Amino acid sequence: MGDKNLTARPRAAWYTPARGPWKDWVSLLHPPYTAWHLSYVLIGAGLAPQLLVGRLVATLVAFGLAVGLGAHGLDELRGRPLGTSIPPQVLVAVSAAAIAGAVVLGGFGVARVGWGLAIFIAAGVVLVVGYNLELWGLHNDIWFSMAWGSFPLLTAYYAQAGTLRPAAVAGAVFAFGLSKAQRTLSTEARDLRRRAVEVSGEKTYTDGSRRTLSRESLLRPVEASLMVLSGSTCALGVGMVLARAGH
Repeated sequence: MGDKNLTARPRAAWYTPARGPWKDWVSLLHPPYTAWHLSYVLIGAGLAPQLLVGRLVATLVAFGLAVGLGAHGLDELRGRPLGTSIPPQVLVAVSAAAIAGAVVLGGFGVARVGWGLAIFIAAGVVLVVGYNLELWGLHNDIWFSMAWGSFPLLTAYYAQAGTLRPAAVAGAVFAFGLSKAQRTLSTEARDLRRRAVEVSGEKTYTDGSRRTLSRESLLRPVEASLMVLSGSTCALGVGMVLARAGH
């Protein structure tokens, strides 16, 4: 992708399709980021003292609905950051149905895990709605790192163990820090893709050589880092679950 294409018609994100009948829906799902956040569910379950596959699958589906469709639908509803043409009423309906589905799944889990899980369900609804609609002061780097990093890991751990232990806290700190790094990188990427009209300047090196700066040259390392971090975190989550399953 050259500078000319970036300047003329930049995609909203590195993972959004350039064209196609499902372009808007694929973009809305944020596939690599949704997978990244779901990997924290895998890591949380992998840290727990027991691995109950049924509970893990239910937790993954619940977070897939709440984050992949619910949160991202509300985010697109507010300001159209991805520039999709999905009607507002469809975004509202899909988001509401996805969040409701996650709550229903969580309700079934309460009967098996205990009433403590209801606290996580209520907190999840508040975080999804508050962060993505920018309510109650929840839309900032700290809350992003807690909501999309620490929270799914802690919830998955609790769904397995019915309690939280030091291993879960340590995992939550890891997820918080990695999510903070994600937020820092993705904020810069969004700024370059969606707001910057032109980039100009150059680097001058100690040997006297010079390198021209462009939007592409600034985007490349940022988005490459996001790609690698997303894939690596998913691999870690899968590896931890496989290890607990004895594979």
